[in-house]
Amino acid sequence: MDSAIMWEWVGYLASVVVAISLMMSNIKKLRWWNLIGAALFVAYGMAIGAYPVALVNFFIVLIDAYYLVKLYREPELPAN
Repeated sequence: MDSAIMWEWVGYLASVVVAISLMMSNIKKLRWWNLIGAALFVAYGMAIGAYPVALVNFFIVLIDAYYLVKLYREPELPAN
């Protein structure tokens, strides 16, 4: 498979993963899916030389990672 076509499919996959993340009602799942999608966009952006795409998505990866750490460190409140 041609490298350009492979990276195009990575971009499509990243778009689908980010769209899936936005359908999550559970914030932890949303953050995980969004982190994966953003990481795929970082790889995609770097591969095609779209550095602004890679940079903003790298920032999103950091934000998602920060909030995931914060979510896993907080004790869960009991359900009523």
